[in-house]
Amino acid sequence: MSGLLNFSSNMFVVAFFLYCAAFILFAVAIMGRRWSNRDPESHRRKWGNIAFGVSSLGLVLELTYFFTRWAGGGHIPVSNMYEFMSFLSMMVMVAFTVVYLIYRKTILGLFAVPITIIIMAYAAVFPQEVQPLIPSLQSYWLKIHVTMAAAGESFFAIAFAAGFMYLLRTVNFSSTDKKDRRQQRWVEIVFFSIILVISFIITVFAFRAAGYESVFTQTKASGTAGQTTSVTQTVEYKLPPIVAPYQSKIESYQPFLGMTKPLFSAPSWMNGINAGRKFNTIIWTVISGIILYGILRLIARKPLGRAASPFLDGIDPDDLDEISYRAIAIGFPIFTLGALIFAMIWAQVAWGRFWGWDPKEVWALICWLFYSAYLHLRLSRGWQGRQSSWLSVLGFLVVMFTLVGVNLVIAGLHSYAGTN
Repeated sequence: MSGLLNFSSNMFVVAFFLYCAAFILFAVAIMGRRWSNRDPESHRRKWGNIAFGVSSLGLVLELTYFFTRWAGGGHIPVSNMYEFMSFLSMMVMVAFTVVYLIYRKTILGLFAVPITIIIMAYAAVFPQEVQPLIPSLQSYWLKIHVTMAAAGESFFAIAFAAGFMYLLRTVNFSSTDKKDRRQQRWVEIVFFSIILVISFIITVFAFRAAGYESVFTQTKASGTAGQTTSVTQTVEYKLPPIVAPYQSKIESYQPFLGMTKPLFSAPSWMNGINAGRKFNTIIWTVISGIILYGILRLIARKPLGRAASPFLDGIDPDDLDEISYRAIAIGFPIFTLGALIFAMIWAQVAWGRFWGWDPKEVWALICWLFYSAYLHLRLSRGWQGRQSSWLSVLGFLVVMFTLVGVNLVIAGLHSYAGTN
């Protein structure tokens, strides 16, 4: 089976580069028409069709990766963070393909395809070995619950792309009015949030390529009163340790930029397993994000929202608003079935209760309530345009925290999904 798994991994890599090529071609279709001596609309259609063909080929190869990994691993590949995020990236492309075939909006590819690229790159941060399913995952409900939840979330991603494009198209970036300035700041915050994810990926891969590693031992007391025992564990850092684990000792330390030891230790309330390392990762993500954002601002010589806005000239904002709404309307019932109803049935089968206030369950409910509120405000209160777009953008940020933040930061019954 190793040959099949190697072939599967190669298909994933090739699909990634095809998506990158498709993104460049979508950019040529949108930006190149400005300098085309012929009919700009003909230029857009020609290159847009080529870009969509390349992205579709990438989707075929990613589907090949998915099914060959399933065959080689013996179970559906959605059981850990690498597999789930890879599957989510594939479903985002499926959702994009469906929406593109309905609306034929080339500009959508310029924003939707990068979401897939970022998710695939984020997936590659995690260990990629195939491991046997733990007992709690050995159920056919794994296929139903996880795949449908990811399918619903993929349409939320398309709604995010369309909603964010609407904001870039309609916010007046040249205005000095207080209300417009507030809108400009929030658009920039969304850009910075995206850059944080990208900078995290770049930072991890950079230090991984350099072979960086520092090791600590952490002693933690556990047990009840009168029966306390001490447990010593090894904590490996793949990023230079700005913050050391709580009550730890250095076993090996690789200096970086003159740092011969961590600047400080994690506070006492971060005494959990790997809590200090996660805090260190957050610090590095913020630092690298600020640096990357600053570089992009220097290149653009203006806020990123103002730099991106001109590329959407000529795009009907009402079309973008409609795409965002339709994507959520498609994704919401799928998400409801997968992330709530089928999840509760599986919880009853696995743990003997439908609901247990586990952090992942709570945040899945928060996501559902948020998009329920979106649909209510849209259909009953007439929230459209900018109000609706902000909700679609904020909603997907909540989804990503549920997928990433809850799995990797908050301990719970679903924590196994963040390990490998």
